[in-house]
Amino acid sequence: MSVGQRAVKAADGFYDRIRHPDARTAAGGGAVARGFDALRGHKYCLLVTYRRSGEAVATPVWFALDDAGRLYVRTEAGAGKVKRVRRDARALVGPASARGKPLGPLAEGRARVLAPEEEQRAERVLQSNYGLGRRLYEGLSGPLGVNTVYLEVTSSDVA
Repeated sequence: MSVGQRAVKAADGFYDRIRHPDARTAAGGGAVARGFDALRGHKYCLLVTYRRSGEAVATPVWFALDDAGRLYVRTEAGAGKVKRVRRDARALVGPASARGKPLGPLAEGRARVLAPEEEQRAERVLQSNYGLGRRLYEGLSGPLGVNTVYLEVTSSDVA
């Protein structure tokens, strides 16, 4: 296990311990919003993905929306949410605090892992939403040997 992978594992454990308890209850509450408009103006969203058992798992993430309303997230390639999205595209998203406290309604979406040739578009959208802080944070993943992927979530309400 590389230094970066050990750092990611340690950070994941820390984030799990500080996650707001309402994140778990929101995940089971079902979707009430139509589209992703409730996310505008927020820096974090609660991304809910599903285990094989059907259990919802809520994770607060940095995200960005493009002009077409597609949501993008960059995450560690081996993260549980990536494995869950590869198996089941169902997702819920809604505005949240950095700890995952829901700040608005959740909306239904369909998630997928982007192909490498699609990643540049997703990165441009994320860069436009965040400043220097994100670039510094994300810049550590390369030198530490952390492989990342991009997720795209589209609203179930978009025809």
